[in-house]
Amino acid sequence: MMKRTALYDKHLALGAKMVPFAGYEMPVQYSGIIDEHHAVRQSIGLFDVSHMGEFMVKGPGALPLIQYATSNDASVLFPGKVQYSCLPNKTGGIVDDLLVYRIAEEEFLLVVNASNIEKDWNWLQSLNEKFGAEMTDISEATSLLAIQGPNAAHAMQALSPLDLKNMAYYTFQIGEFAGRQNIIISATGYTGAGGFEIYCKNEDAAAIWDEVMKAGAAHGIKAAGLASRDTLRLEMGFCLYGNDINDETSPLEAGLSWITKFSKDFVNSEALKTQKENGPTKRLVGFELLERGIPRHGSQVVNAQAEVIGEVTSGTMSPSLQKAIGLAYVPSGLHKEGTEILIDIRGKHIPAKVVKLPFYKS
Repeated sequence: MMKRTALYDKHLALGAKMVPFAGYEMPVQYSGIIDEHHAVRQSIGLFDVSHMGEFMVKGPGALPLIQYATSNDASVLFPGKVQYSCLPNKTGGIVDDLLVYRIAEEEFLLVVNASNIEKDWNWLQSLNEKFGAEMTDISEATSLLAIQGPNAAHAMQALSPLDLKNMAYYTFQIGEFAGRQNIIISATGYTGAGGFEIYCKNEDAAAIWDEVMKAGAAHGIKAAGLASRDTLRLEMGFCLYGNDINDETSPLEAGLSWITKFSKDFVNSEALKTQKENGPTKRLVGFELLERGIPRHGSQVVNAQAEVIGEVTSGTMSPSLQKAIGLAYVPSGLHKEGTEILIDIRGKHIPAKVVKLPFYKS
């Protein structure tokens, strides 16, 4: 039996095309991928991402557990600050990527990927045996709305007494929003278009959705599905777990050395430090096709001798740039900007060049 978010009826009323995703029936699109993509880049789009997982971690063992379990340095967080991080495994790969919110001195919120909720919970529980932090899985009771786009702050300010317009990237506030109290409003975003994420109780989600749609009406707000979320994040070069990173890819290979802090001891940190010193053998790169074609997840990267040297992890036709773009793992040395590679698309070897991320510059 597929799960449904608290906003399921809203999606049906808007004529969304529903698909199974991470155990949920989720809206993949409403008015169309391109239409929704442009709405977010140019004005405002509203996503239901309530399938994501949320864990509360409290007590004196909370920070020590998070410091050991995650690659980034959570000790620098203050209440109201968010951090992007990952959970390294013991074999050099990534259990998941996640957001770490510091709510209070000894209280944190971890936001994890929908398909990894059980895996992440079990992993953290196993590590927590020596730290004794108080862990609670609040995923099932929590709804999450993402209001994304350059007009989001202006339009949503009417719904909250908090100063939304001046919220810095990767910070959050807790307070009133759309007539509801104790709402977490964060400015993290997965689209590169600005905006907010709203964490609320399931029973408040439908009313908040309606208020957001009303407040954004003058700006042409559109409901947006998972498909446009994917094209938006790919234009920014943001990793998607299961595509670009997984249990076999290290954070250093994935270009996530900036969230891998060797100033502390964490899971598998010694092995990752050695990998950093020696240099990873493969790298995740962004590329643009130089001829017609659309790269897809699983497409092979080949050299001039038609030997397979890598693999495409994400690919699409960028609606903003009108170019075919993608992410791929290639051998180190071929990861430098301007390097030419070939992508096998249905047996044709299409030339491409490595480009600097993000693809889309606002």
